[in-house]
Amino acid sequence: MIIVPIKEGENIERALKKFKRKFEKTGVVKELRNRQAFTKNSVVRREQKIKAIYKQQLQLTDEQ
Repeated sequence: MIIVPIKEGENIERALKKFKRKFEKTGVVKELRNRQAFTKNSVVRREQKIKAIYKQQLQLTDEQ
């Protein structure tokens, strides 16, 4: 359960923003979207590999 302590006189919009940020970090919505449709393990591994290659290329260009 997510708890967001609100200080005296704090704006409700700010508290809502804190709640949304904490909720996003839990990854619940992301997990639900992933479970809506099954993806094969080979497809998942391929996407991870492509993402890793992309990140590595970004690091290499930043170092130069």
